[in-house]
Amino acid sequence: MMVAIKVFSLNIRGASKSFLSECESLRSIRHRNLIKIITSYVSIDSQVNDFKALVLDLMPNGSLDSWLHPVENQQQQQQQSPLSLIQRLNVAIDVADALEYLHHSCQPPVVHCDLKPSNVLLDDDVNARVGDFGLAKILMNNNSNLWQSSTTSTEIIKGTIGYVPPEYGFGSEVSTMGDVYSYGILVLELLTGKRPVDESFKDGMTMRKFVKSYAFSGENHGGHGSINVLTRR
Repeated sequence: MMVAIKVFSLNIRGASKSFLSECESLRSIRHRNLIKIITSYVSIDSQVNDFKALVLDLMPNGSLDSWLHPVENQQQQQQQSPLSLIQRLNVAIDVADALEYLHHSCQPPVVHCDLKPSNVLLDDDVNARVGDFGLAKILMNNNSNLWQSSTTSTEIIKGTIGYVPPEYGFGSEVSTMGDVYSYGILVLELLTGKRPVDESFKDGMTMRKFVKSYAFSGENHGGHGSINVLTRR
């Protein structure tokens, strides 16, 4: 069996917390569209420094990001064909299934907090699995039939610009709806091949406006805007 080993750079601030968060989030959850942790490893290296790593299922087709943006991912040596429309739709369904499980089948619910293409990995058959739970939050029951993040009001919620909900920057509570927002951005990136922070998005142009103008404006593409938006760069 081939595996992937994720070694945490403990000299980077927050790395130890990220390791603990992944172990806590994934120790008791199992789903076909989530990366499986085979085991965790904590030790001391040859220089007497702490060493922490996770042993994970190997995903031969790498990250979704490397397929959507091959020019930016030069380390991927082999030539690969772009994902087809069916493959992209299947990836979107796989990620949705993973989120549905985390939000509704886990008790307490788990919020990923950093959903983006680089954290979605593809297996041999291009089935998607969500990974990297370093920022994940486990929601706690506040005894009023509502779920509330264990994050303190003074704790800064991290994430990736373009994918994290804007309200998180204003101190809003972590919620499953934050993952839903990130998922929406990921789906738009699947369809357009553009990142939410693409350099072409300026002078008021946003991902939403880009998709709206090209997907629903048939005159721009001879009546086939909704198809051509898939490969437009």
